[in-house]
Amino acid sequence: MSFGQGGPQSQWDPWTPHSQQQQPWNSGGSQTPDWAALAEASEARNKRRRLLLIGGGALATVAIGAAVAVAVVSANGDDTAKEPSSQLPATADLPSSPAAPSFEPTSAPPPLDPKDFIASKAKDKAPLSPQTLFPGTQLTMGDTVYKKGPTADTTTCSSAAQATLPKVLEANDCTRLIRVTYTRDGVAVTVGVAVFDTEAQATRAKKQADTKSIVRPLSGGGVQAFCTGAVCRSTTNSYGRYAYFTLAGFTNGKDVTTKDNAVFSTGDDLAEFTFRQIRRRGEAQASAAANE
Repeated sequence: MSFGQGGPQSQWDPWTPHSQQQQPWNSGGSQTPDWAALAEASEARNKRRRLLLIGGGALATVAIGAAVAVAVVSANGDDTAKEPSSQLPATADLPSSPAAPSFEPTSAPPPLDPKDFIASKAKDKAPLSPQTLFPGTQLTMGDTVYKKGPTADTTTCSSAAQATLPKVLEANDCTRLIRVTYTRDGVAVTVGVAVFDTEAQATRAKKQADTKSIVRPLSGGGVQAFCTGAVCRSTTNSYGRYAYFTLAGFTNGKDVTTKDNAVFSTGDDLAEFTFRQIRRRGEAQASAAANE
């Protein structure tokens, strides 16, 4: 026998406060909960909570990303942030870093050639005299010391030459002939330096000279006459606009032979010294021109 007729059965909503689930009364008059239905409701409630938590985290991530994007755009300036992307400057319009400076390759100018300054009268302007070419009272070559004797200087070149040399000097327009004599141990040598206007004339004079083209020996000032009738040894050479000659022999009038090494070495030493002195003229003038 029932105590009353119940109305429609209502559903219990776990998310609605104070809601209740109506359970049917059993015939014994006691109310027993539906444990299966409660378990399903609890599971549904836990799923909804997880969905809400996941959805809320996603929205927070999107919000943070949007805030960062706005901050980045705003850092570039308010005007740029308001412009559409089509109005932003193209890559080619963006300023670029300046190119590294470039320099043209440079090199030091070539050194001046000393020989150029003694190759012609036009450039060879340094003072010239027996004293500038042969300074002092003696000269030393290695361990050998030569005593300086008389000097001479003339513009009539043929007067200071003999045999075939006067003709050679005149043919090439020699303008000056400077002489000096050195002695050592009974051997004397006269050096003659012929001066021309150009290197070509000096070179030609050297080529035209033969074994009989000799400078006139210079004696006096304590130097006895030598090579006046005896056989002597001579040399010929040129450098720049200068041709230079040596004549070496014994002061006692003895003939020179191929075995007389002292005569040969004396002539060679004085020829080498003369070449160095002429070259020094060119070096000094080249150095002065480079420093101007």
